[in-house]
Amino acid sequence: MVHPVLELKNVNKSFGPIDVLHDISLSVKAGEVLCLLGDNGAGKSTLIKTLAGVHKPSSGTIKMDGETITFDKPKDAADRGIATVHQFGGTFPLMSIGRSFFVGVEPVKKFGPFKVFDRKTANETAVKAVQSFGITRIDDGDRLIGGLSGGERQALAIARAVHFGARVLILDEPTAALGVKQASHVLRIVMEAKKRGIAVIFITHQVTHAMAVGDHFAVLIRGALAANFMRGERSREEITDLMAGGEALADLDDHMEPSSNQSAAAASLA
Repeated sequence: MVHPVLELKNVNKSFGPIDVLHDISLSVKAGEVLCLLGDNGAGKSTLIKTLAGVHKPSSGTIKMDGETITFDKPKDAADRGIATVHQFGGTFPLMSIGRSFFVGVEPVKKFGPFKVFDRKTANETAVKAVQSFGITRIDDGDRLIGGLSGGERQALAIARAVHFGARVLILDEPTAALGVKQASHVLRIVMEAKKRGIAVIFITHQVTHAMAVGDHFAVLIRGALAANFMRGERSREEITDLMAGGEALADLDDHMEPSSNQSAAAASLA
């Protein structure tokens, strides 16, 4: 039996008397894109932090490859191959591409008794990793991060995570504040990560972007799972209604065909 790479079972999270996550059960497989949708305040950030080892669940279990795991700190999640890329890539504007790519794990070379940063190796590795995702404009590892577009920063951060062995890639609003062209670059990178067998959790409130890349969708409302469905089982309009509070929640048909609007939106960003 092939287990999901990452699975949550009946996960709850409370901060004192305030319940933030309610009985969340979700899973994501290798080579699958799980789109986590929800408006502001839906609980997406708390769920991300729980998966990334920042918060411990108040109850419920997290499993990787069928094995129950506990994260005491973010490094524990990172060591298991869970990488989180935040909006704008969490990069350092005044660092070079090569230096930023290897921050904390810098390659070094020896000069007598001394060790110095191996700039050439870092630059070549970083540029090759980003170009392998189709971002050919990045060809100089000495360029400063601050000179990159938002989409290029996302590409760099995702390429870095994959290079260092990410098995689960959590992307937190990667297309927010990006123009159409830059967003389409990021969506292509998500598809490339999927092709490489990485489990992707794509957090967004932009339904069109989710439908362009998603295989599996989950909608959070006030910390609870309002819907959990596969590609083609909901139209864009239905998902938007769900995220808005779902006036028609009880009336949704469980197996609706995707609308022509959905197909057109996905095609425009594919």
